[in-house]
Amino acid sequence: MKRTRLYLLAALSLAVACQQPSVAPRPTIPMVLSVAADSSGLGRIAAQAGHAAPDGHVAIIGEPQDAMTLAMRFLGSDLVDNVSGRPGRDSLPDFAGETFTVLMDKENAPYRHFFNDGPELEGQLDSLREIAVRHALRAWGKESNAKLLIYTSSLQARYGLFDVDTLQQLTGGCSRLLSPVHVMLEKALLQDARHLLVWAPREVRHAAVYESVLQEISADPTATITVLTPDPALDVRTEFRNLLRQYQAIGGPVIDALLIDSYTAPMKSLQAELGMIRHSGTDEDAAFSQMLSPGFMMLDAAGSLVESTYEILRARNWFTHKISRPKVAYYESLESAEGELSYRPVSAYYVQRTYVSDID
Repeated sequence: MKRTRLYLLAALSLAVACQQPSVAPRPTIPMVLSVAADSSGLGRIAAQAGHAAPDGHVAIIGEPQDAMTLAMRFLGSDLVDNVSGRPGRDSLPDFAGETFTVLMDKENAPYRHFFNDGPELEGQLDSLREIAVRHALRAWGKESNAKLLIYTSSLQARYGLFDVDTLQQLTGGCSRLLSPVHVMLEKALLQDARHLLVWAPREVRHAAVYESVLQEISADPTATITVLTPDPALDVRTEFRNLLRQYQAIGGPVIDALLIDSYTAPMKSLQAELGMIRHSGTDEDAAFSQMLSPGFMMLDAAGSLVESTYEILRARNWFTHKISRPKVAYYESLESAEGELSYRPVSAYYVQRTYVSDID
């Protein structure tokens, strides 16, 4: 695992630092090459990406409910001492002075529609990749000048982040890119987790998102990953047990980490259920406990992204250091008369009224 840790640290260092233009290691979509060749317009926007940090915004990009839910987590985060950077509440927002630009892709959501089987699948996935690039160009524009981009969808992370990163390499941009699948896998591997279980929606499991990303970032041939979607239940504790029963039926190795691809996972309830499994005297709980390693950890999408964003901004000295509460600006995507993706500003009241009813 030492080799894996060194590999990941090197990869993370490259991702954070401003890079010189280089040739993409595998084919990108034609749109990326077109933008990179446009030195007077969109190419210039891509070239300037990240260079204005720490004054730039943090962009949250994705399907409306996920993007909004994550934004609310950022605004309410108080998990770190703002002076020392150590864990612990200090009654000050962790992201004081920061501005979050939330690009809610109402026009293209839900992204699972891009995975309809048929001869058009490749073209549909290329469209999803183009959308990811268009979101990045909007986030890098003058209005938000994003220093860090968070793609909330693991599907779009699998089909789009490579192209956004390639565009930065070709133009010299250095905005940081984050996604739930990349962040959770990196966190687990850096803590020596070797056998991973992922709790993910069906469309993420069917697209083999986590398996593909793990293969790209891990140099450890012994690492294993299993992605499951538990049977629906009335409460999350029952779903958690359904997940463990599915894994038990497979007979996989002892689990080091559970990665939860969800923005509404009630982690306190799951931790409480884990405690019951660890200390219960029932035969089933004893069998479940034996499936979990002594250092077993649970990571969720929202918590991991908030923690990683804080770590990056602090390590790079990218905080704005303004004495004010964090701010958020919401935008909804829509298709223009010319068929292009555009955005309209919407109020927090509109966002709450339209999307909050679906959030637990």
